[in-house]
Amino acid sequence: MRALVLALAVSLAIPPGPLTAAQKQRKKRAEAEITQVLELPKELPGVVVADSQRLSFHVSPLSARGLLSQQVREALRNLLGQVRGATMVKLRGFVAGSGDVRRVPAIVSETFTERRLPLPALSVVRVGALPLEGAQVVLEAVATGNRAVNPHGLAFLSGQAATSEQPLTPLAPLAEQSLARLRTALSAVGLEPKDVLRASCYLSSLDDHVAVRSRVGAEFPQAALTFVQGQRALGRSVVECEAVARLRAAPAPPVRLLSPAEVAPGWGFSAVALVGPARLALTGTQLAFGYTEQDARLAFQRLGKSLEQVGTHLGRVVVWNLYPLSGLIGQTAAKVRGEFLSSAPAGSAPALEGVASLDAACAADVIAVVGR
Repeated sequence: MRALVLALAVSLAIPPGPLTAAQKQRKKRAEAEITQVLELPKELPGVVVADSQRLSFHVSPLSARGLLSQQVREALRNLLGQVRGATMVKLRGFVAGSGDVRRVPAIVSETFTERRLPLPALSVVRVGALPLEGAQVVLEAVATGNRAVNPHGLAFLSGQAATSEQPLTPLAPLAEQSLARLRTALSAVGLEPKDVLRASCYLSSLDDHVAVRSRVGAEFPQAALTFVQGQRALGRSVVECEAVARLRAAPAPPVRLLSPAEVAPGWGFSAVALVGPARLALTGTQLAFGYTEQDARLAFQRLGKSLEQVGTHLGRVVVWNLYPLSGLIGQTAAKVRGEFLSSAPAGSAPALEGVASLDAACAADVIAVVGR
């Protein structure tokens, strides 16, 4: 027995033989320090192309739960449920409060990447407030499905602003004026309020927002609705509502830009852009980093390069939205925009609280026709 124990002790003291290549590799992996590297979010596309006949329009409900990041994720989950398998091609986010607007693109990218969905183009701006205490974001979505839900195309109606120089003027009467002008524009192209698919209203204050929402909802019963206070500071009283509607007949020619005299919106906009069945390029926002004409010109040139990537250009824009920090900045941007246009598009230019960079004074996004 003693001899057996001694033999065993000797055998245990004998150093092991050389490791095989596989064993060495396993040992190296085990000994290496484990470092987790987080994948950077994928960059959102500057432009996405979709068929006007297949577009649908959606708005996320407001929520006061959590901070901005949680609310953005919740809004995206809701929108993904609304579209029911359709592909979201464009998002427009209105952010209120002190949250970091730069988080929104990252969260959109993360959410869509995790679900293995195509990434949408994104416009994101900062507003003064939303009509729910604690709410920090509302998202508008444009989705494309398998069915032709707009067989004759779409009408894009420019923002119609009703104003009063008094900062505390009740907004419900101003909302009625804005809606009356949209109603006139719709009638001029053979449409009715029930044809409106989405309406977005920029308000100078939310004090009267319940009455405004009630009036707009009654006017456009089929529409997804958005209401935001453009800026926190009270200046003159303003209600500016814009809309998208389904056409009842294809326009001839396929793209028409109209401005009935009684509803001409100014700032170089047409009142209505009629677009028949066509492929549309929808861009995210480009920023003007500064207050001069040259700053706006550089931003618009970047928009043009985005459109060139999908086979179109700024001369084919049918909707051109501006998001300036003031009316004066908007006028400067609108003046420069004319250098790039062959005709006046539809669009809006409400003064907003901010854009996606503290160094920027204005943002812009467009919709342009591709092909034909």
